[in-house]
Amino acid sequence: MPPPLPPLGRGRKRAAQSFDTALDDTELAAARAALTQGRWQTVRSLLARTGDDWDRRGHRVTVLAEESHTAAWAREWLLAEPESADASVLLGMALVQGALRGRDKPGPAREACRAAAALAPADPTPWLGLLLLERGLGGEEDMARLFDKIRHRHPDHHHAHHVMVSWLAERHGDTGSDPLHEVYDFANWAAEQAPADSPLAVLPVVAHAERYRVLAAGGHLPAEPVTSGHWAGRRARQVLKAAFDWWLEWEQEDHPRRLVDLNFLAHAKHCQGRGAEAAALFHRIGDRPTPAPWSYPDRNPYTAFRTARAGALGAV
Repeated sequence: MPPPLPPLGRGRKRAAQSFDTALDDTELAAARAALTQGRWQTVRSLLARTGDDWDRRGHRVTVLAEESHTAAWAREWLLAEPESADASVLLGMALVQGALRGRDKPGPAREACRAAAALAPADPTPWLGLLLLERGLGGEEDMARLFDKIRHRHPDHHHAHHVMVSWLAERHGDTGSDPLHEVYDFANWAAEQAPADSPLAVLPVVAHAERYRVLAAGGHLPAEPVTSGHWAGRRARQVLKAAFDWWLEWEQEDHPRRLVDLNFLAHAKHCQGRGAEAAALFHRIGDRPTPAPWSYPDRNPYTAFRTARAGALGAV
């Protein structure tokens, strides 16, 4: 028995929201809307077209899995196509989302992700689901092992690296502003290992913002990022210059998660007081902010974004 259709008008309600996890992927947004009405065949076509573009596949599956009815529709899809790796990974990720939100137990989510991994051994997406699950449930021992599984299949996996940075930033949270913290080493290592055109070049900036989130939440830094001094140090200036220079040379306009990187870069430039450079990034972002890092440490992200953007664009 398929799940009931959601009430009419849900799409209009979504459009009014400030943040959309689909980012600028219009095909994904259309498939998500179709899935809410039970048309999983549209999702089937989307994932088939996505193929082994692993960053795009991971992004699309993760966003589709956020819908409350996705697990039920994925099960219906599996009834029609029991050997579908796409249906299997969608079910696994949907169960992960359910477990993270407290609707479901984690055991079935783990089993579903492992079943999806068995159907598509080269696909890092089921392992991304397991990584997100362990990140949300506080699993320490499995994080590194799961990350290795992903890197073995796609060494430059964007989402997985961001998950690891967020997790590592929270370790040893009571040590204060340690410039030798392990999250910085990890981010620098990942950026150095990646190809020259890889957006992982921005990861050291992400690490700096994530560490600020932890330090400010713990009272080690002021809750106002611009005046915190966190972006004024030598290390911060170096990593931000390197990331901005990379963006000027290699901007990945077709990367599915490029808006995530652009928001981290714009936030850092704003905090550093580099208005003209921030303005260039805000022009690229348009009106498509991401909650992180504008919400750090405990702020209204859309208000913070709009205020920062107005200041930067008004200064040039």
